[in-house]
This record gives sequence, C-alpha cells and structure tokens, in this order.
Amino acid sequence: MRIEHESRRFYLGRDYSEAVWAAGGAPVHIPLIPERDLISTLVAGLEGVLLPGSDCDPDPYLFSEEPSPALRKVFPEKDKTDLLLLEECQKKGLPVFGICYGMQIMNVFRGGSLIQDISSQVEGAINHEQGTPLDRLSHQINIEPDSLLSELAGSKVRNARVNSHHHQAVKKVGDRLKAVAHTADGVIEAIESTEPTEFFVGVQWHPELNWRGEDLSAKLFRRFVSKCEYR
Repeated sequence: MRIEHESRRFYLGRDYSEAVWAAGGAPVHIPLIPERDLISTLVAGLEGVLLPGSDCDPDPYLFSEEPSPALRKVFPEKDKTDLLLLEECQKKGLPVFGICYGMQIMNVFRGGSLIQDISSQVEGAINHEQGTPLDRLSHQINIEPDSLLSELAGSKVRNARVNSHHHQAVKKVGDRLKAVAHTADGVIEAIESTEPTEFFVGVQWHPELNWRGEDLSAKLFRRFVSKCEYR
C-alpha cells in the first residue's frame, strides 16, 4: 500500500486490485508496517507479490548516495516494508512484479542504484512526467529481444508505447537483473531476472492504468498471476 502522513491512513488506488482480479488473482493489501514477523506471516499466505507505484522516492542512502536537490518525499516505512517483502519473496521463491517505484526498489534490493532525477541528470531527456490524462500512451520504449517482455509483446515487436509518470529511474542495474527496455534517451523502462526460472519483473510505466484496452499491459498481469498459480 501507500501512506498519507497528513491523514495517517494507508491507501492504494483501485486500478492495481482491479487489474489483478481481472487477470485471475485475488488481491490482498499489505499495510506499511515494517515488522519482520508481520511481513513473514502475511507472505506465508500469498502466492506472489505486486509492488505498486508510490508518490515517494526510495531513500538514496539505500544505494550509498547523498540526496539530490531534486529528491522528493522519502517515506522510510515504505522502503522498509517493501525491502522486507522482497526478502521474504526471495526466501520462498515467490513471483514479484514491480511497477514504477516497485521496479526501482526491486533494483535497489538487488544492489543497484537509481537516477535521482531524470530531467537534471540525463542529458537530452524526454518528458517522463506526462500528467493527465494518466492512461495516455505518451512515449515509445524499445524492447530487447530474447526477453519476457519481448515474448509478451510479440517476438517480432521491437517497440511499444507506454504511459509515463516518474522522475527517477534505474541507473546501475542490480545483481542477477538485466535491462530489457529503454526510451530514446537511454532511460531503462523494464528489468527482468537473468535466472530463467525466476519471475522477478519490473516496469517503469503503469500497466494497471491500461490493462482494459492495451494488450501488453493485460499480458503482464496475466503472466504474473499465472506464475503465482503454477509456481
């Protein structure tokens, strides 16, 4: 889930749950309570974990950097909960699907680093913060062959259009991960595990906003749920 400090509430947009349900899964919300015993208890009853986007940034301390002037909100309970979840998933071999912030924290968990602010740190950057309407497919990604993403898009398809709502991105790719999609400015848009039997997939865009009418988004959720069912 996410956290709103002003109202002291956990919350999550409905699109994630609706996309999981439409793909055949039963969504369960995990509160941001970073207690190892609680996370272990919750994960024991799950078949996979989806790490959603968030309106905060991972703490750069986690990848040994000082904060950029363009760093935005950091919520320690979000970072800590997601990292505990990733530890439990790794122990149990559970499928993990990360979206936006979810992909970034997956990369940090595996020892990677992040671009703290694309517009000030990437030369020739395109616009990665499209604003409304949120589901508009605003830029193109180039997909690497011989990847899960390529398989889902179609083996002869080398690019796709996606929505875009982020100011950070993967910089150094983490251990046992590979970058499988980029934008024209070189920003990494998707990562996958290098281990064929492991479903550990992250995308920088928001397929939960487009699964109803866009094929690649729907296929990502269906493949995630199928891996949860048949692991």
